[in-house]
Amino acid sequence: MSVRTTRLDNGLRVVTAEMSHVETASLGVWVKAGARDERPEQHGLSHLLEHMAFKGTARRSARQIAEEIETVGGDLNAATSHETTAYYARVLKEDVPLGLDILSDILRDSLFDGDELRREQHVILQEIGAALDDPEDLVHDLLQEAAFGNQPIGRPILGTAETVVAQDAAGLRGYLDEHYRAPEMIVGAAGAVDHDAIVGQVEALFDTFDAAPADGSTSATYTGGERRIEKDLSEVNLLVAFPAPSFIEDDFYAARIASAVLGGGMSSRLFQKVREERGLCYSIYAFNWAFSDVGLFGVSAATGPADIEELLAVTSAEIVAAIGDIGAEEVARARAQLKAGLLMGLESCAARAEQIARQTLFLDRTVPMEELVARIDSVDAEAVRSILARMILDGTPTLAAVGPIARLESAADLQARLQKAA
Repeated sequence: MSVRTTRLDNGLRVVTAEMSHVETASLGVWVKAGARDERPEQHGLSHLLEHMAFKGTARRSARQIAEEIETVGGDLNAATSHETTAYYARVLKEDVPLGLDILSDILRDSLFDGDELRREQHVILQEIGAALDDPEDLVHDLLQEAAFGNQPIGRPILGTAETVVAQDAAGLRGYLDEHYRAPEMIVGAAGAVDHDAIVGQVEALFDTFDAAPADGSTSATYTGGERRIEKDLSEVNLLVAFPAPSFIEDDFYAARIASAVLGGGMSSRLFQKVREERGLCYSIYAFNWAFSDVGLFGVSAATGPADIEELLAVTSAEIVAAIGDIGAEEVARARAQLKAGLLMGLESCAARAEQIARQTLFLDRTVPMEELVARIDSVDAEAVRSILARMILDGTPTLAAVGPIARLESAADLQARLQKAA
């Protein structure tokens, strides 16, 4: 597999991974701008812009955008996160030029028509309503808010009903001009691609983007705390989290492996103890969410209100026990899971394109798979125990819950429980 990178004169980078055994290509534009780059009055603007990019340009109507890509059997999509916005296409190899042309068109020449904007604002209001009605979605937003307080990274990506309907076409254009700068953009492609041909086309299609770097997003600070909402549900949806390394820190892979050991699969400690031995919930897992400058490590579970106290007690005891006795066999199993996930991702054009684009966007290089595997293999049981102790015992916990929460202890009580068990 051949990975090549070219930086254009305006600062935009093109990175490709040629996969000679496939007949399709995944390509996209990744922008280093997301929800954490919004000012309070812009809350939800990154996501709204992502929607509006598909609603008509100077050359294509919204219907024509959809019809052109689907006529050749391809598809278009996009996604907004706290740190990036991505616009991507999947096409047959002969249709890569069309995919690039449409992607450049929707980012360069979107009209932001008023009627389309009002319709899409209404669509996003339905999306916000669905998220508020879904306890799993809601509890994740509550956790982010509690962990980071009144910071952009702590706000829901979708925005609120009030902020979304307050946006207008001028605001969309202003945000695009401010953040969609060539040095903050990556054109990534993987599969049946020709690097030089893509570079030539990108040079012509993306030459109008400003070569001046955008202002960076404000740094995030973990604060910890709790958010809880009482709802008439059959279960309490619960998330508990602690500060964790960012994805550029040396301890990132130790935290990933700690997550797998604790709750990464059916053989993990929490699944075996909480689900299999005690029957306290249907699903429990550990997670490690990493951003460019901060991260969250924690546990997700849902259980009936009568079992919430026991679930937290058993979970806390198991986490503290892991700090003292995680062994080499568990770590080896977690390393194998992590490596398998990475290597299986190489088989997907879309996953590979995203991987090399994100690496280039945040690290200014692509990381060879051999280097990633070596970093995973270098993590031993001592490193996992050490990062767990640092995250769990030295950090202030964050707690988020939705459901019948009358018997749920506070974040302060949880912290005291952990410290006592240690």
